[in-house]
Amino acid sequence: MSLFFLPLAIIFCGGLLSLVFWRHFVLMKTIGVMGIGGGCLLGLIDAGTKLFRPETSTAAFEYLNAFSLSFQIDALAAFFLVAIYAVCLLAALYSYHYMDNSQKALRTAGNYFFFSLLTVFMALVVTAGNLITFMLSWEIMSLSSFFLVIYNYEAEENRKAGYLYFVFSQVGAMFILAAFGLIYAHTGNFGFADAAGLPEAAKIIVFVLAFIGLGSKAGVFPFHVWLPHAHPAASSHISAVMSGVMIKTGIYGIIRVYMMLDWHTPLFGHLVLIAGIISGILGVVYALGQHDIKRLLAYHSVENIGIILIGLGVGMIGVAAGNPIMAVLGFAGGLLHVLNHAIFKSLLFMGAGMVLHKTGTRSIDLLGGLIKRMKITGTTFLIGSLAISGLPPLNGFVSEFLVYMGGFRGLALDRMPFAMCLLAIVSLAIIGGLALACFTKVVGVVFQGEPRSQLAENADEKGPTMLVPMLVLAAACIVIGVFPTFFMTMALKAVASLGLGYGRIPLEPFIHLTANITRGAILFFVVLLMIVALRKLLYRGKTVTRSGTWGCGFTKPTVKMQYTGSSYAASILEFFKPFAPLTENHLAVRGRFPGKSHYHSHVSDIAELHMDNAVVRPVQSLFEKLRWLQHGDIHLYVGFFLLAFVVLLFFV
Repeated sequence: MSLFFLPLAIIFCGGLLSLVFWRHFVLMKTIGVMGIGGGCLLGLIDAGTKLFRPETSTAAFEYLNAFSLSFQIDALAAFFLVAIYAVCLLAALYSYHYMDNSQKALRTAGNYFFFSLLTVFMALVVTAGNLITFMLSWEIMSLSSFFLVIYNYEAEENRKAGYLYFVFSQVGAMFILAAFGLIYAHTGNFGFADAAGLPEAAKIIVFVLAFIGLGSKAGVFPFHVWLPHAHPAASSHISAVMSGVMIKTGIYGIIRVYMMLDWHTPLFGHLVLIAGIISGILGVVYALGQHDIKRLLAYHSVENIGIILIGLGVGMIGVAAGNPIMAVLGFAGGLLHVLNHAIFKSLLFMGAGMVLHKTGTRSIDLLGGLIKRMKITGTTFLIGSLAISGLPPLNGFVSEFLVYMGGFRGLALDRMPFAMCLLAIVSLAIIGGLALACFTKVVGVVFQGEPRSQLAENADEKGPTMLVPMLVLAAACIVIGVFPTFFMTMALKAVASLGLGYGRIPLEPFIHLTANITRGAILFFVVLLMIVALRKLLYRGKTVTRSGTWGCGFTKPTVKMQYTGSSYAASILEFFKPFAPLTENHLAVRGRFPGKSHYHSHVSDIAELHMDNAVVRPVQSLFEKLRWLQHGDIHLYVGFFLLAFVVLLFFV
């Protein structure tokens, strides 16, 4: 276990020394990248080693004989550590050229410091051995990520995003604390294992409270409201970390609570599955209506958290029904999607960061034709887009395929489990189709066609430390998709640590299944390469001429004739209008020779709308009525304190 703390110490020292040497910009960045990256690399090796070990590593530190800070690494924790360290390593490398504004040297140093804290305490969250350790690590993780969200605090939008994230983090923490408080009230200690002795009614309350609190961090609908604001506000490498791995700590927490309650009721599975379906469908629908590329990717985090929850829900239903194959497929698919989503979502945020860095805009409709000027970014972004859409032979397909197989196993059950599994299968198909439509829009509008603005026209592609992580992540998408056996084994090792009581999990059927997937993927690539090679052979030595296609009477097309993101998604959004209200703003076109006009559309998030009407406005109204208390007079404030003290004396 001692080797576990060494990488964390290196990561923290890297962030701290960046703060110390902030006046030396290049040195500061170098120390930050090497410290965080080096520690993550060492931690990745250690976590990968522990993942394939059957035993659990533990460590505990007493504090003033009052409580113990306890840590444990089993296969489940090691699996999440692999994802955390891998993404943070590449994000640290990416940041070297991305954080290139020497005018913000102190702020950049602060970014590295809080980045190191975030990495350390994400690792401590997934290795927490008791309730106290979990809550302390959780709160510091949330606080450090808050400072990363408000990095560009000059913009009012970013400050609002930070405050919104802070509020949701603390409200979520209150729900988690309530759940843990209930456990402590029944058991009298802070250990995870003792929660299994709770009465069944208390277990239901604990799970629901924990699911709300942890789901708020994970971005589960309707507790996701902070996410589409916070992720675009943060720097792109931090967006990759927050979306790729930080929100997965919420998923880890849900699984850990399920494990420690040790009560396999179908109620938990139904709750998780329904939440996953709603999050998955509405997440991708809201993504379709976005004009900001980072905000669009943020909503896709909600979608993919939904897919993960669908997998976990199928697994829980399988456990409750006594169907081990269904349970293993559901849990393995959900956990593997945790890793896969960390890979392709980090890739997509880094690609969006490159676009933002080189064009200065996140607006989809101001871009276009970037693949001609940013070939590596465009190609890797395309690979990430295909992966997140769940298309073979890429990694997103493998994990979703396992969830599908788990759902099909559940069709053999009767009544409610059958209905829930059928709903899961149909929902996954809908989510996959909508995701493909959304990324067809993004790739088509942003990277293809012609530039829609001067910003896109002047774009270029520089910064090797930004390009290398994207290439590595794109390669990982392909490798996992083509050779999934090893990575499925990783997920199955994590499933084996859940304590489901199945004994030895049968790996052979799944390995055989993935072998067939691998053969199909390899055949696809072989055929593709043969077609490319044959084309080159046939055209060898021949003069290839280029000419324009028939323009249907338009001999001089302009960028105004291209699809916009809004026009492409309009027909799909119209279908989901009851759940995604569309607001349109445009001038009426009048006369034979109309002047310039404009069109703007906005898709509203119904959760945010209802929360604004039901919570935010009433609270604001209340505080407006209490504004008379704020006089700025210190004597009056002292009087309030004395009055409160006198009142409290009557209750002591």
